[in-house]
Amino acid sequence: MVYPKGVSRPKAPPEVTNTEISEDYDEACLVLADSAKASAGLSRRCLQHVLADAKLSAKRDLNDAIEEALASNRLPTHIAENLDAVRAIGNFAAHPIKSKHSGEVVPVEPGEAEWNLDVLESLFDFLYVEPARSKKKREALDKKLAEAGKPPLKS
Repeated sequence: MVYPKGVSRPKAPPEVTNTEISEDYDEACLVLADSAKASAGLSRRCLQHVLADAKLSAKRDLNDAIEEALASNRLPTHIAENLDAVRAIGNFAAHPIKSKHSGEVVPVEPGEAEWNLDVLESLFDFLYVEPARSKKKREALDKKLAEAGKPPLKS
């Protein structure tokens, strides 16, 4: 018997309108069960697109982009502390890094690839979802204030 392939994680939120980002994220979720390495590689690429899209960095090298994003002090601590994990885990996926003890190539573990997706979801919430929700709420209140003859909220 064959069952359809399912994904245990939600797709990128609709507020993430950059298709490169949402496609990379969705694909990273889709391949997670089959290949943690592929998922981690896609997460790494997705992070690079997010940092550029959010204007946290204009650097092409992911390590430099992360450093620039961290130096901006625009990210909450809980996200900033985990940002470099996406790069490190993605490096295991993209490069044959060997253990100094065993000499074997270090694999990407499923939990590590899952962590990358968690970090990306935190970034999505902070950079895309929450600002969109706040904007909708402010617009609704500004409309109500206008109808009452009051000035709009201060920006």
